[in-house]
Amino acid sequence: MARIFVTRRIPERGLAMLQEKGYELTVSRHDRVLQKEEIIAELKNGYDAMLCLLTDKIDAEVMDAGLPQMKMIANYAVGFDNIDLKAAAERNLVITNTPGVLTETVAEHTFALLLSLAHRIPESDRFTRVGKYVGWGPMLLLGTDVSGKALGVVGLGRIGSRVAHHGANGFGMKVLYHDPKPNLDFEKEYGAVYKEKLEDLLAEADFVSIHVPLMDSTRHLINAERLKQMKPTAYLINTSRGPIVDEAALVEALKAGTIRGAALDVYENEPKLATGLAELENVVLTPHTASATEETRSKMAELAATNLIEFLEGRTPPNTVKQ
Repeated sequence: MARIFVTRRIPERGLAMLQEKGYELTVSRHDRVLQKEEIIAELKNGYDAMLCLLTDKIDAEVMDAGLPQMKMIANYAVGFDNIDLKAAAERNLVITNTPGVLTETVAEHTFALLLSLAHRIPESDRFTRVGKYVGWGPMLLLGTDVSGKALGVVGLGRIGSRVAHHGANGFGMKVLYHDPKPNLDFEKEYGAVYKEKLEDLLAEADFVSIHVPLMDSTRHLINAERLKQMKPTAYLINTSRGPIVDEAALVEALKAGTIRGAALDVYENEPKLATGLAELENVVLTPHTASATEETRSKMAELAATNLIEFLEGRTPPNTVKQ
């Protein structure tokens, strides 16, 4: 019977699905990110497949530790920038991910960050908790309205499209979007405006929400120059991947008032934050929890398990990553 190594415990439903098939599971006893050397040492024990997390860096050396027995790696994430796809292709390893099931949850979290920024909710919470609130004041912690403002969506995938939906239908926002090519059906449905040049979107949007995958072309897509192209009253929200934003440049822009605020769920050097970021009042920070609901994390576990089962039973997994 097939043997599977799971690098960190995931919601029980996914593990139960694999156990019901009779597979031999080895789940890491550590509730933390494993060191590369720890993964390598475990894979040398011989496994047919591995279920890993986005925090696991799976490179050629890690893959070689599992060969020749290992044939598949199931990533418990929609993104797969933690896996060297070129090395996987060279070794004929099948890679899968868990897209789709987290779209709604991440879009909700993105909008929660946007609203929290606009209405200064975390800042107001801190203000109240430490006893600074002594009575209502006409100028106390003034935020900004969201309704009717311009929402700039960078990357019109599943999540970006859903964020645009919430903005347009829930708050009457004007949707601008930047993507490699225009989507006429999307424009018709939401009255959206395509911006071929990113700088044109940045110059007009009141809220800029990032939804692109991490690739060489998107690393530091939002840098010091691009931050200067935004309105001084604008806000930046990133729930995609940390390195897409030059975090040090963002700190400086926030300090200087280049933009009004930012909300991040992902960071350039997770779990570390750029120096000075945590001390700023005009930021909202969450610990990579945009998909962290019981429903969604369980669905991700089920999808990762389904990918493994389909492959191990000789069928094509539903979410095979193109290499």
